[in-house]
This record gives sequence, structure tokens and C-alpha cells, in this order.
Amino acid sequence: MKNSLIQKYNVPGPRYTSYPTVPYWDESNFYYDKWVDSLQKSFAESNASEGISLYIHLPFCESMCTFCGCHKRITKNHSLEDPYITAVLKEWRLYCQILGEKPIVKEVHLGGGTPTFFSVKNLEDLINGIFKNATKHADCDMSFEGHPNNTTREHLQRLYNLGFRRVSFGVQDYSQKVQKAIHRIQPFQNVAKVTFQAREIGYTSISHDIIFGLPFQEVLDVVDTIEKTKSLLPDRLAFYSYAHVPWIKGNGQRGFKDEDLPQDDQKRMLYEIGKSLLHKNGYHEIGMDHFALKKDSMYTAFQDGNLHRNFMGYSASKTQLMIGLGVSSIGDSWYGFAQNIKDLEDYYQLLEWDKLPVFKGHILTEEDLIIRKHILNLMCKFETSWKDRSVYFDELPEVLIQLTEMEQDGLISINKDSIQVTEVGKPFVRNICMAFDLRLKRKAPDRQLFSLTV
Repeated sequence: MKNSLIQKYNVPGPRYTSYPTVPYWDESNFYYDKWVDSLQKSFAESNASEGISLYIHLPFCESMCTFCGCHKRITKNHSLEDPYITAVLKEWRLYCQILGEKPIVKEVHLGGGTPTFFSVKNLEDLINGIFKNATKHADCDMSFEGHPNNTTREHLQRLYNLGFRRVSFGVQDYSQKVQKAIHRIQPFQNVAKVTFQAREIGYTSISHDIIFGLPFQEVLDVVDTIEKTKSLLPDRLAFYSYAHVPWIKGNGQRGFKDEDLPQDDQKRMLYEIGKSLLHKNGYHEIGMDHFALKKDSMYTAFQDGNLHRNFMGYSASKTQLMIGLGVSSIGDSWYGFAQNIKDLEDYYQLLEWDKLPVFKGHILTEEDLIIRKHILNLMCKFETSWKDRSVYFDELPEVLIQLTEMEQDGLISINKDSIQVTEVGKPFVRNICMAFDLRLKRKAPDRQLFSLTV
């Protein structure tokens, strides 16, 4: 890849897990009733035909990983588990009351934090409590994030018995020097143990997360990590760029100096070499930053054009409505977004008052819905089209003019009524999406909120 492209396009930009992106949501003018209305509308349209998704945020971690941008609370006090599970189940009951009919749950994901911080019994109580008030879809896709250092065989077995078939393990990098810098000491043996146990128990999709651009990370580190990954052969992989945003996350991302991070061309080389090795080892690029073996459902969804992207990442199991449960979690009704309050004590207090613990969000305009479709197409299919006039918008000619330079640089191909992302352009798909981001064009954020795109 030409170094000039990296220098040219490596600018701050959103990751587009939503459109509009979070900085353009409303806090002071967030309308609780409109969020509820959007939930009820989406539920009525989609529950019977496709079901709903649940994202459950379990925020506790025993130690701070300095690469992490997720909302968490660091503690070794496991007595916090019981009241938290009780609160999440109350939140779920409030949603069920609002929805009226019994939800059909098609997808469940446990994220964090560290879901396996919680005891097996508490996780079992959580899932049983969810389905006490819901029907499980015949093809319910259930997954969780497991920390290799504390995920036990009992965790894996009991969650499997509850219906979980996918598990994701955070690897990041196997270099001891890198692990020390990000405060995530995790030997290869620990990852191998839980991977083999999950496969033996019967999990049909095992995923590993690998990050490039970490402090002190060199080419040999990425090569070694991917070679070790090859020996375990997870079904899918996330291979993504470290998002350095210490101005947002505070001291949690200040466990090393900025100059310890690979920069620009060096960082991009880590990606290119890693991507080449993944292709060589039988992994196919799925959307942005994700790879899968041909046997995995993510590959099939991508090939069939059914891949979906939301706050849980990429999904092979699209639903129109996703409800977020737990502190800081985000819900998506398709017509609106809402984020839960981030302070644990405030979260508990709002639930005591029988009120959904949301504090900010956004109700999408007709324009937002159109732009969102284009950005999702680019993220999930590497192409978008306006053959259907319902997704045409007045500023499209200006967007295409802006994209002309990207076409000259070989990132995209512009046709009469569509654009396709080229192989060269795939690493820059965020930049391509930014050309469609009308809200970003009209008003830049008040302060730097985004990590670099490359």
C-alpha cells in the first residue's frame, strides 16, 4: 500500500457502530417518551417475523487493561454480582411491560467488562430470568465474551447447556512486553486451554480478538500471535486497530507513552502483514476488521448479503430491534438509540423508581435513516446503491464529487447508481463512510472524540 495513502487518510473518524454517531445524540433534549414510542413501533413491526436481540453489559473486571475503551468497574468484590443481576432482570421486566406482548429473543450477547467475572450460578440465574419473560427463537444465537484467565470449564459447560454456541476470547497479542504494557498478562496456554475446552464441549463458533497498533508492538509480535492463532484455528477473528483515546477514557489508557505506539506507516504494516497471514491461513475478510473460515456462519452471512452491524459488532443474525440491558449499554430500535446511564449507583436508583435507566439517545430523522442504510451497506457489503429512489438524498451529488478523489486513489469504483469499495480501499472504509456522514459535515464535534481511522 502506498505510504501516501496512509498519510492522507489517517485522520480522526468514527467507527460507525451507529449513525448518527454518539457525539450527535441528545442528552439535555433526550425525549424518554419518544424512545418508548420507537421501541413499541419497532417491536410491533418485527417481533413476530424476526424476533429481537439483547445485549447485556456486565461491567465488572478484577484488573484494568490499559488498551480497553469499554465502560467497566474495577473490583475484586464479587458480592456486587447478586444486586447487579437483580437490577438487570428488573430492567428487562420494565421493557417487557412496555412492549406488551412476550418478546421472541433471537440473539443474546453477554459483553463487558468481564462476563466471566460472574459466577456460573449468577449467569444461569440471569439467562433463566430473561427467558422467564420471553420466548426463545428456534434459531436463537447466544454468545458471550470470555476472559481466558478466568473462564472455567464449568462456565463453558453451563452456558452451553443454556443454549450458548458462540464464545469470544480476547487475545490482543502474545508478546510479553506488549501484555505488560497493556496490563493484560495472558499466556498462550490459557487461551489454548479454553479454546480446546469450548470446542470439546461443542461450541460451533469460537472467536479470538487480536489488536494491532498496541504499545511496543512489532511485526514479529503480530506474526507470532497469528502463527499461534493458526494452531488453535478459531472459526472467526476480529483483527482491529487499537483506538487510542485517552482524552476520553482518562488514566485507563495512559499506562504507556504516546511514543511507545506504532505510528502511521509502521502501524499500517502491522495490519497488512497480519491480514496477509490470515488470508494465507484460510481466513476470509468479512466486513471491516473481521475474518472468518468458510464454515462459519459469519462467512455465509457475508456471502449472502445478510451481514448486519450494530453495537454488538457484526452479526449474522439481524433483528430490527436490539435492547441494551445493564449500566452504559445501548439499545437500537432502528428508529432511535438510547444509552443507559454510566454510573452504577444512578443505574440502581432509576430502577428503584421503576424508570428505564436511559439518559441520552437519538430519534432518527428520515434523512438519518437513509444515510444509515448507505453506511451499513458500506460496512457490511463494501458497496452501496441508490437504484431504489427511496435511498436517494439531495446531497448525494456533492458526496460523489467528494468521493471522486478516493476513486482516483483507487479506493472505490463509482458507477451510475452505485459505488464499490476496492481491495485497496477496504482499510479505508471508515473514510468512505465519512463522505456520507452529513451530520459530521455540517457540524464538527466540539472536541476531538474519535480515534484515527487507520
